[in-house]
Order: sequence, then structure tokens, then C-alpha cells
Amino acid sequence: MISREQLEKNQVTIYIITLLLAGFTGLNFLEFQNELEKLIPFILGILMYSMFVQIPFAALKETFSNRRFLYALCIVNFIAVPIVVWTLTLFLPDYPPLLLGVYLVLLTPCIDYVIVFTMLGKGNEKAMLSATPFLFVAQMLLLPFYLWFFIGEQAANIVEVVPFFEAFVSFIVFPLVVALIVQISSKEGGRVFEISSWLPVPFMALTLFVIVASQIGKLSGSFEWILKVIPIYIAFLIIMPFISKIIAKKLHLDIRTGRALIFSGSTRNSLVVLPFALAMPEEIRSLVVAIIVTQTLVEIVGELIYIRIIPLIILRDE
Repeated sequence: MISREQLEKNQVTIYIITLLLAGFTGLNFLEFQNELEKLIPFILGILMYSMFVQIPFAALKETFSNRRFLYALCIVNFIAVPIVVWTLTLFLPDYPPLLLGVYLVLLTPCIDYVIVFTMLGKGNEKAMLSATPFLFVAQMLLLPFYLWFFIGEQAANIVEVVPFFEAFVSFIVFPLVVALIVQISSKEGGRVFEISSWLPVPFMALTLFVIVASQIGKLSGSFEWILKVIPIYIAFLIIMPFISKIIAKKLHLDIRTGRALIFSGSTRNSLVVLPFALAMPEEIRSLVVAIIVTQTLVEIVGELIYIRIIPLIILRDE
């Protein structure tokens, strides 16, 4: 029987196979798209819970004990990234739904599979894990400000407050509260916690399958926009490791922690912001979802390259 460690170690392969199957299913069985789409909220809710329950909120103090890494994370994710993203979006058309999707996905640092990629890339995955509570809280607080700052009134005209708030409560607050209750009431290694620890990889794969299979047939109308954002996503993946490396050097982080910083600055939080895309008005929902899912597909390829070149070329052992 496969162990949880084996499942987590092979999750990248699982995701790639899942995406290929999803693409095949979505393009060849169009009649199932609507039924699959109905499953997204349920599956996404379980995925959010499974990710949140793994975040060590009780160890939040540890984040602040490693102050240099915390400062570096703040500089990279909340100063450097917004500047880079704003600069890159200057090369995109001034079309609010397109920009909204790009800003949603690129301004939010990853809090889940970045830990695995950090480990595979010989970075300090423990430092990355301890920083996840802070990164999650910070990005949720800053995201509305970012959208207002970068898109302004155009975002207000696109985003309907009530569905957006409902999505936040349903997909973020409720799973988070349940995860906190499980953490408080169940010792690590307890039955509920143990079962929950098995959920992230299969439900990440299931979520990717349902989203891609249900949406890929609808992308023909968005294909022109998708082609415009792919170079932006690739440029982001190329630029951010070098900016993160400079900041790591300036703050005198050790090599493994510096690599963790690179992965944090370059890996984005697509599935956590996806509920917000699903809360968009129907006329732009498919486009915003497509923009976000496209980033995930580009990023997974980028991460496979990262885990090889970051420890061998970008930030080598001294």
C-alpha cells in the first residue's frame, strides 16, 4: 500500500498525468462539462480545508523568530512582486477582466505545494512551512488593496461585492475555521488529523481535473487572451528568482533559506484565489478562470525546471 510520504513525493507526476487526462476528457466528452462544473465548489471546499489543516497556525510564533527570513519574504512578496507584476502588465491590453485574473494569481504567494517544490529544490522547507500562516493572512488582507490600487474603480465595476464576500466565507473562512477546530481539538497524529493529512494531494489532483476538464472546452473564446498572458507568466518565472536571490544575499540568508525565498517569490497561489474568480459575473467568469488556470499550467512546468536549476545554477552551495 502506498504511504502518504510516497504520495507527496510523487505529487508532481500525479498532477501532470491528471492534467493530461483532464484535457483529453474535456475535449472529447463535452457533454460532461456542466456536470463537472457543478462539482467545483464542493471539491474546492474540501481542498481548501485539507490545505489549511496542514498549515501550522499554532507555530505562528516561529515565523517571527526567524526575522531575517520574514523580512525577506515581505520584501519579495509584498514589494518586489507587485512592482514586477505591474511592470509586466504594461505589456498587456487595458482590459479589466484580463488584468483582474493576472493580478489575482500573481500577487498572492503560494502556501501549499511551494513547500514540496522547496524541498525538491534543496531549499529550507521547514522555514517555508513555518511562514505559511503569515503569508496566508498577509495576502488575504492585502489582496483587496492591491486590486483597488492597480485596477481602481474598474475592479469595483467588475467584482460584485455580495458573491465575492460569499466566496470568501464559503471557500476561505469556513474551511479555515474547520481546520483550526481540528488543529485545536485533535493532536497531531490523531485520527481526524491523520485522515486530513492524506487529502491535499488527491484533492489537488481532483480539483485540477474537474476545473480543466470542465473549462477547457470553453476556452476557444478566451484563447486570444490566453496567448497574451503566457509570455507574462514565463517572464515572471524568469525574473523573480534573480530578484529573490539578490534580496537573500542582501539579508545574509543561508543557502537553503535563500532557495526557499526564491521558491516563495516565484510560486503563486492559483487555487486559493480561484474561488474569487468563480464569484465573478457570468460574462467574465470563464475568462478570469482561464487566466488563473493557465498560470497553474505554466507554473508547474516552471517548477520542474526550478528544482534542477535553482540548486545547480541560480543559488549553488558555496
